[in-house]
Amino acid sequence: MLSGSGLSKSRVMSGLQCHKRLWWTVHEPTAPELEPDEALQALFDGGHLVGEVARTYVPGGVLIDLPHRAYDERVMATQDAVRRGEPVIYEAAFRASRVFVSVDILQREPSGTVVIEVKSATKVKEQYLPDVAVQAHVVAESGMKVTRMEVMHLNRACAYPDLSNLFTRTDVTEPTRLLLETMPKVITDQLAMLAEPLPEVAVGEHCSKPYECPFMNRCWTAQPPHHVSTLYSVGKRALVLEEQGYTTIHDLPDDVQLRAIQDRQRRAVQSGQLIVEPELRAALQDFKAPIAFLDFETVGLPIPTWSGCHPYDAVPVQFSCHVEDVGGLVTHHEWLADGALDPRPALAARLIHACEGARTIVAYSAAFERGCLMRLAEALPALAVPLHDIAKRLVDLLPVVRNHLYHPDFGGSFGLKSVLPAMVPELSYDDLAINEGSAASQELERLLFQEAELTPETKAQLRSDLLRYCHQDTWGLVRLLRRFRELAPR
Repeated sequence: MLSGSGLSKSRVMSGLQCHKRLWWTVHEPTAPELEPDEALQALFDGGHLVGEVARTYVPGGVLIDLPHRAYDERVMATQDAVRRGEPVIYEAAFRASRVFVSVDILQREPSGTVVIEVKSATKVKEQYLPDVAVQAHVVAESGMKVTRMEVMHLNRACAYPDLSNLFTRTDVTEPTRLLLETMPKVITDQLAMLAEPLPEVAVGEHCSKPYECPFMNRCWTAQPPHHVSTLYSVGKRALVLEEQGYTTIHDLPDDVQLRAIQDRQRRAVQSGQLIVEPELRAALQDFKAPIAFLDFETVGLPIPTWSGCHPYDAVPVQFSCHVEDVGGLVTHHEWLADGALDPRPALAARLIHACEGARTIVAYSAAFERGCLMRLAEALPALAVPLHDIAKRLVDLLPVVRNHLYHPDFGGSFGLKSVLPAMVPELSYDDLAINEGSAASQELERLLFQEAELTPETKAQLRSDLLRYCHQDTWGLVRLLRRFRELAPR
């Protein structure tokens, strides 16, 4: 088994980010912070699926198919596979220098061994290199000659149904070489640290880069309301402002130069009131009735299943559309896919009907909706003209908010989930079973692709929750525009 003070690939990676994180991970393995939430578990599940599919692109191998915590058995099974001369081993397990690793794909060639790390991303990221280096070090310490290191990742150029080029194998031997040379010291230092009491490590950027630390709440003290870090798009300047003695936005005098949006935020916070700029009325002139208010919900599958789709394409599978006529009467249109068949033809037809006659089509952060429309038009040439027409009528409500209003309850964010409850308090997302976009995407994938695992009651409730969430987004836009018109200076 993996001893309590022993290391694994993931533990070494944690230690490279922060020794305190590693110490807690090893000494408190049952800490609640280490339990993955639904979003993280979905990420893990997606990675596992990509890993399984990747094996079929390096065929002829044997899988070390044993329970995750059967460490000794996995190492022995790998040794047996090596002795048998297996050319490819999936989930090959090794232990050396008190470190256990499992290699996604180990490929044996006449010149030596290739260590292949499979990632569900679409490019090689810098943080993958030490990940590969740990594995290569342990494999080499186990007596195998490592001649090449690769990252095998998804290829955005791949388009369904031709998945022959779904993966790209990138040779990272040279950029990983220095990390490989320093790995023995890294491991020695981490093991020595683990034998001591909890180390002192100051908070900083490493707390969230390259990955957010699960123990952040243990290290970061609670910040007061309107902390300087909540200034819109403040970035690293928040640290400078703190060093200058400013803790909250209340502390910022007028002679501290801020950008226009930040200054509006300062005025709103310090006065405790909504700030509305005189130019708001002019900004609302583009919103001419009849008006359609549009919101898409999408799925972004790592392995595409619909014609022409690439890995992680955001494919709309649901929409809500409220339409307000010149007299103020509002009608609602909505559509939600059912099952794993390509939803785009039916969705597009219903969408075109819903938006017919609308002079203006409002979205919030409209670049997302425009991108969905462009991809729909490309996939459905027969409907391209009306879909492009919808895109031409899109008007974005986000810049209107960002450039002309600020409410203290925005908290430095202009996302709809922050703006809507502040401006229309009765439309909070807190009472919704699904209350943000990433959760909606996860539940949509479950509804469409795991239907067999759902009871009829669960499926019906899930559809209801998804429809309610999407409805809230577009009804919220209706209410926001009405509110802004009330506030606009005459």
